[in-house]
Amino acid sequence: MITQPLEVFFETQFLDNIKNLFSSPLNVITTVLDLVIVIFLIYKAFKMLKETRAWQLLKGIAVLIAITLISGYLNLTILNYILTSVMSYGVIMLIIVFQPELRRALEQLGTTNRFSRLLGIDQDLNAKKKENIYKIAIAAVELSKQKKGALIVIEREIKIQDIISTGILMNSEISPQLLVNIFEPKTPLHDGAVVISDNKIAAASCMLPLADDKDIARELGTRHRAAIGISKESDSIVVVVSEETGKMSIAKDGTLIADVREDVLKKILIKNLITEPIHTSKVKKEKNENK
Repeated sequence: MITQPLEVFFETQFLDNIKNLFSSPLNVITTVLDLVIVIFLIYKAFKMLKETRAWQLLKGIAVLIAITLISGYLNLTILNYILTSVMSYGVIMLIIVFQPELRRALEQLGTTNRFSRLLGIDQDLNAKKKENIYKIAIAAVELSKQKKGALIVIEREIKIQDIISTGILMNSEISPQLLVNIFEPKTPLHDGAVVISDNKIAAASCMLPLADDKDIARELGTRHRAAIGISKESDSIVVVVSEETGKMSIAKDGTLIADVREDVLKKILIKNLITEPIHTSKVKKEKNENK
């Protein structure tokens, strides 16, 4: 049973724990390792959030915490009570607000492919990916010239089998001619998206979730909204060809890069889809620094 004041109890317990952490050389090593891991995880979490819309929400939460502390310091009893009550449900609120980001982070964690990169196992796979990127670019340019609408989703680490299952399964090799033919108007497969998975055309006529953000330009059609929508819910890269203008665009991480040329299209796809072995990346980086 605790007979001393609660504040004193926690203060003494905290000080005792700090002393125990540095009581031996082994404890010092494990404590430093523990701190390094925690700092790394916090850094990665902030880096991930900063690249999403959740960053603005996080700043709002920080302001709310600051106001709560200030209201307590200034003895603003009613305001502090309300804010403290709200903050007591903070963890549940964070899980609800950041649910898409948390899901995406866990999916990416579960699909990390660092060891194959380290060993250079995926070099042949990258060569195949690069070949397919050029095929996709050729098809997109041809569709652009003919002003035929197209929506090509390229699956990355996060699998989108639920999207593939909404379309007509194909499991075909990628070719510019096949892609152009799929999006031929008034044909059975032209309406919807083509999904490319594991370097093959997995399915055509797939249904995608539409982005409903108010800040999306009104002139964007259904194809562009669908491209933004799937790029938000997964890490897929989406190539869009406008039926009205023939312009090519790319959706990535919930944002749309509009009106890209063929060379830019290829560069963006190669940058985001080709995974170089770690040692190769380091050699290239050293060469660039020495120039």
